[in-house]
Amino acid sequence: MGNSHPKNRDPPQFSRNLVEERFPSHKSRTFSTPPPPPREPPPMASKNLHHGSGSGKHSTKEKYALIPDNFTTLEQVTTALRNEGLESSNLILGIDFTKSNEWTGRISFNNRSLHAIGDTPNPYEKAISIIGKTLAPFDEDNLIPCFGFGDATTHDQEVFSFHSDHSSCHGFEEVLACYQKVVPNLSLSGPTSYAPVIEAAIDIVEKSHGQFHVLVIVADGQVTTNAVTGDGELSPQEARTIKAIADASSYPLSIILVGVGDGPWDDMKKFDDKIPARDFDNFQFVNFTEIMSKKSSPSEKEAAFALAALMEIPFQYKAVIELGLLGFVPYIQA
Repeated sequence: MGNSHPKNRDPPQFSRNLVEERFPSHKSRTFSTPPPPPREPPPMASKNLHHGSGSGKHSTKEKYALIPDNFTTLEQVTTALRNEGLESSNLILGIDFTKSNEWTGRISFNNRSLHAIGDTPNPYEKAISIIGKTLAPFDEDNLIPCFGFGDATTHDQEVFSFHSDHSSCHGFEEVLACYQKVVPNLSLSGPTSYAPVIEAAIDIVEKSHGQFHVLVIVADGQVTTNAVTGDGELSPQEARTIKAIADASSYPLSIILVGVGDGPWDDMKKFDDKIPARDFDNFQFVNFTEIMSKKSSPSEKEAAFALAALMEIPFQYKAVIELGLLGFVPYIQA
């Protein structure tokens, strides 16, 4: 396990330059041989899977049935994922350290910061633990790259690694331990953009030569909107995030956004419709607070959250296979 950051020292930034060094960028990637010719997707895959916010999205979900919602334990959800064809996945974790975490727990977390470390797990720790228990059986090497964003050193431009040497965490137990050591040394800031962590995940997928990955982003707030110009015009954070999600659909990468805290989440529920045509529907939002506030047993709520977060993964995995994205690294011009 890596050492925690010394008190009062800013955590190391995992900037675009450092990402480039370890994971060559999908925009500036160089080849020792000429780049491969542009790939044409299979005709049927192109017809059925390429869509944006239009009717194609519904035909895609009809093509791959979602998992039925009838589970009471995490083990049942894991078994269902395997039965639906998910063979293996590699996890990447992104955590939101924006300033709003200090007040968006007023209702759902007893007026405490959502990042408060104490005797009982905070919403971030709970979400990480549930996702980890469910997807761990599919992660063969158990190595999980973990990033933070939105603090006073990264803002909406970069991410930082939980380990100072930018290495991955070994299992979710180490993820939680590193999270607990990192949190006290951070200054929460903003604004909110998911683009930096999505771009870092794309670089990791490239470095893996096109292995299937699942990026789980746990956040307390929506992407910062453009309050000045109002509806209809995207903020810089929205525009960059939307582009990153669209770019990510050319890779075997699924993106799950887990919303913690009081919200509001209305814009995030509609965010998918703002994203232009993609190779496949690679983005899923799930409201953690809403699910965990339901009147049912703890194990049933955990299973309901895991299912809501992961139910589209088998569909996305099948789409990735049909599109020929596994083992394929696209060449994207700068």
